[in-house]
Amino acid sequence: METPTRTDPPYVPIRKTGWAGQRKAPRWLLLVGLLIVVGAVLVALVHKPSKAEQASDLKAFLTEMRTDTQSCAAGVSESLTALHQIHSGGSVSQNTADTIKIARYGASQACTPASNEQLDDLTGYQVTESLAAYHLATVVNDLVTWCFPFAQRVQNDVANLAGAHTTANRVMYTAALRRDTADLNRVRARIDTTLQHAITATGATGPQARLPNLPG
Repeated sequence: METPTRTDPPYVPIRKTGWAGQRKAPRWLLLVGLLIVVGAVLVALVHKPSKAEQASDLKAFLTEMRTDTQSCAAGVSESLTALHQIHSGGSVSQNTADTIKIARYGASQACTPASNEQLDDLTGYQVTESLAAYHLATVVNDLVTWCFPFAQRVQNDVANLAGAHTTANRVMYTAALRRDTADLNRVRARIDTTLQHAITATGATGPQARLPNLPG
């Protein structure tokens, strides 16, 4: 028998597409492109505040600081004034009772974060980023310290001194009041220096650009 003749079509190899032979972009070029995109995004996100914006933010900051410390500061001022009235004469017994009452209340209520909501708010205060260059977070911490424990100590000293019945106690409480008042004034001076620098640098003006009133 004869083998039948095959009629299959001839074999034609499959050709590769033109894409398979193209070279990929260098990795460094992709990295450069990525950096350019990231840089453009960062430039869009970062906004350098103007002096006017900083001045406005600083005035808002100062207003908040005065508000949060005003009750404690008022207590210190009233306590020291009442003590002065005792030393100036007048109704000693009545002045003494009033002074002790004022000073004890200020020490236990106005100058402790646990009892004063405004002072408690101050302990968690966050300074806006536009004022980051002026170290105002340190000012916030110093204001808290001014109130608690230093202002609290001063008012307790006033109450102790007003109620002292012996020369030895008067000498002891006078020395304590002098020491704690010096601490109060030292912290206040540091606060005022930092705030005055920020006020000058930003050009903040007007009633809102006032330093907190911290007696001592």
